[in-house]
Amino acid sequence: MKIRQDIEENNVTQQEAYSELPSEVRQQLEKFQDDKLGVIFHWGLYATAGIVESWQLSEEDTWARKKPWRTTLDQLRQDYWALDKVFDPQKFCPETWASVCKKAGFNYMLFTTKHHDGFNMYDTHYSTYKVTGKNCPFHKDKRKDIFKEVVQAFRKEGLSTGIYYSKADWASPLYWEPDSRPKGRYASYDPMEKPEIWQSYQQFVFDQLQELCTSYGKMDILWLDGGWVNSANNEYLAMDQLIPQLRKAQPQLIAVDRTIGGPYENYVTPERKVPDILPKKVWESNIPLAKNWGYVPDDCYKTFEEILTLLIQIVSKGGNLLLGIGPKPDGTLPEEAVALMTQLGSWLNIYGKGIYGTRKNDVTQLKNWYFTRKKQTIYGFHFNKNEAVDTTPELSLEALGVNDVVSVHNIKTNHIYSIQNRRIHLTEEDRQAFVTGIEIQIETEG
Repeated sequence: MKIRQDIEENNVTQQEAYSELPSEVRQQLEKFQDDKLGVIFHWGLYATAGIVESWQLSEEDTWARKKPWRTTLDQLRQDYWALDKVFDPQKFCPETWASVCKKAGFNYMLFTTKHHDGFNMYDTHYSTYKVTGKNCPFHKDKRKDIFKEVVQAFRKEGLSTGIYYSKADWASPLYWEPDSRPKGRYASYDPMEKPEIWQSYQQFVFDQLQELCTSYGKMDILWLDGGWVNSANNEYLAMDQLIPQLRKAQPQLIAVDRTIGGPYENYVTPERKVPDILPKKVWESNIPLAKNWGYVPDDCYKTFEEILTLLIQIVSKGGNLLLGIGPKPDGTLPEEAVALMTQLGSWLNIYGKGIYGTRKNDVTQLKNWYFTRKKQTIYGFHFNKNEAVDTTPELSLEALGVNDVVSVHNIKTNHIYSIQNRRIHLTEEDRQAFVTGIEIQIETEG
């Protein structure tokens, strides 16, 4: 993580409060907070190359070329742009993806319609550099509009769907001009010096997003990446024109103009971390299951214990967790990712009542305890591995700040705990698990 320089965060905008939001968007944000767990798929030509998404194309992003795909940048770019001629995921089965994700406990899904490299994973009418283009062998397949196939499969499983879209497009001649030598991730020219070209590029972005929001059914989230656009190098898109136009077709659409702040960053996205200072807006930590977002052979995956720890810590602080998966070049999901999701689903089948639909409790943490709340019920999760062997883990109801407790029981076993001196003591059997979950029922007032 320390060597990655694509991590986008803005601590200033994370402390912004909301301006007025449309009622449909506010309702969708409430549902979003109930959902708690989502999945994002980074899939594109970079899976075929097996490299760090499309970042190696950017000359200044030398961190991405610690293990360069080609010996020179010129050769790398030439060979990368030609990968559309070999992208042919014949084992792509979105129904399997959706089934695995549903069983894993995910409630919403985001898909990369276009990463910074400009290769479109849907049937756009505004670019020939696409999975349905004549140069791509997959264009002959009945599943060729990959985004369409994915969102249909996930909707059938009951998951909300969303669009990941990079505001930058390194394949577009309106962003990286032909025969130019872009030094980094930015446009190859100053938009202030060439306003007509930039205006054409802005129209291209608007056209594609309008296409995505009108051709693929209900969309819940628009997750705009490429945070340097709208913040640097005079690259500005007229969001006050774009988002209201998109909401004519999708009035509930949550816009996420990442790291930019303002009225069109409807929730904020701390990346690869559990925030120490909580954002004032609704928030979602986005974290890949492996080190990379896209598929890289021999990638290092997190353990199930790491994923579970992140989930509990994030939800106890009132956030959502978005886990990233990079499908393989053939269209299948990595075995390591499926194994982690299977474990996560099994755990959530038991403890999900303390995760889904909850909000942040007044007390979020006491030592190795983390808490969530749902009306008159407080859920506590204790990490047993952090306790010394010779101590008896206990929970002080006084420290938790609750009175009038009706009952306390173990979520998994239904064991009822006695309350002595307003303290709850875990048993030896409880402590055998990585996490113990309890449910504290509080008497309803009146």
